[in-house]
Parts: sequence; structure tokens; C-alpha cells
Amino acid sequence: MIKNTFCILDGIGEKLEKRLWKEGVLTWDDFTDADELLGFAPETKRLFDESLLQDSTELSTGNAEYFFRRLKRREHWRLFDFFKEDAVCLDIETNGLQPNNGGYVTVVGLYDGYDYKCFVRGENLTVENLNTELKKYKCLITFYGAAFDIPFLLRTFNGVQFNIPHFDLCFSVKRLGFKGGLKKLEQDLGIERDESVRGLDGYDAVKLWEVAKRGSSEALDRLINYNREDTVNLMQIANILYERLRELTGIEEYLSIEAV
Repeated sequence: MIKNTFCILDGIGEKLEKRLWKEGVLTWDDFTDADELLGFAPETKRLFDESLLQDSTELSTGNAEYFFRRLKRREHWRLFDFFKEDAVCLDIETNGLQPNNGGYVTVVGLYDGYDYKCFVRGENLTVENLNTELKKYKCLITFYGAAFDIPFLLRTFNGVQFNIPHFDLCFSVKRLGFKGGLKKLEQDLGIERDESVRGLDGYDAVKLWEVAKRGSSEALDRLINYNREDTVNLMQIANILYERLRELTGIEEYLSIEAV
């Protein structure tokens, strides 16, 4: 999808992007290879060509940080398919309080499509460990992370770095017309949770931490399992939502016409 994206250019929105697709300009190469394009002054066309050639070069080298800055945040989802093999899902648990009122992170879960890793307060949850792990990836996937998980981590872990494209599923859900939170979305998409944590919510996670602090390994294991379900399920949801967002743009219609 990213190579079909023209709203990466200043002044081009979804409406103009769709007009380009309709005219057969489907990729960055189509744009730069054209000697002229209707509605674009020669100087503007030249500047856009230079920008797209730079974008193409950075994409070929896998420079995710470049696109973190280059693409509007609401369009970061367009990078998911390209960076999917280097994507990581993130979800945090907290003690239920805000950072300015004694709040802290209890568990951070990360899942790359193959392995789930858990960082627990008082054990291995440190800025250094988080940054070491996050540096391995080129796309971040969360649910409401842009408004909660990431700001919370930035306020409680000085120096933690998030400089890769961020596919926040929560805001994509709204664009697609779904209602409710993560648990409701899982139900709508037919995604099952492990029976041991089915029905638990964020408040239960806070209570489990309180019990775990008093020495209950069983409570900690259940909390980690709850976080695992929250985190691991994000990858499956991301794949589904990406395809639906791509379909929503209308690009498939123009690609199918081109193929005929």
C-alpha cells in the first residue's frame, strides 16, 4: 500500500490521491515516470518527483524512522504490509493510577508474530531492556497506544524511545465503523481468548498485581497470561484491519482495472 500512497506528499489528500489512481497513476514509479500530469505545474511535479525518489530510496533500505516522521500518523497503517515481518505488538498493564499520582507500569508485553516477551516491574522492566528490544523492530502495533500506553511509558521511563511507524488499531477501528473496545472487537472478529483469562479486564489486572505484590506467583502468572492475550491478539487484528483499510481506500478497484 505504501508505494500507492500519494498523500505522503504535501498538499495531496485522499481525494486527489484517488484521482491519480483513476488516471492510472497507481505507484510512485508511475508518478515519477510521467513527463507531465494534469493539474500539476512543472515545478511542483519536479519537487514531488524528488520527494518520491527519496521516499523510494529510504523504503528500499528499510528506514522505518524516516517514515515515522514523513507520513501523517493517521496513515502509518499504510506501512504495515511492508514492515509486517519486523512489526511488534505492545500492551502495558499498570497499577491503575496516573503517572502524576503514583501510577506506574507493572507489565509490558511485546509480541512479534512468533514470540511473546514480558517485562515485569521489579524483575526485568527497565528502560535499557525496553529500548534494546524495541530497536529490533520497524513497526509498532497497539490498541489505543497513542493515547495511553506510549504516553504512560514516556512519562514513567525516562529515555524510552518510540521512533518507528505506529499502527494504532483503535483509531483504525473507528474509521471502519466498529464499536467498543478491544474485547468487543475480538468478539466481532471471532478471536478467542484463553479460558483462564476470559472475561478479565483492566481493573482485574490491577487487582492481580496487588495480589502478586504480596507474593502470589499464581496471580502474577495470571496477570502475565492476561497481558499475553491482549498483546498476541493484536497481530491477528492488525492483519484483518489492514486489509479492510486498504479496501476502504478503493485502490483494489484501480489495480484490477490496470491488470485487465
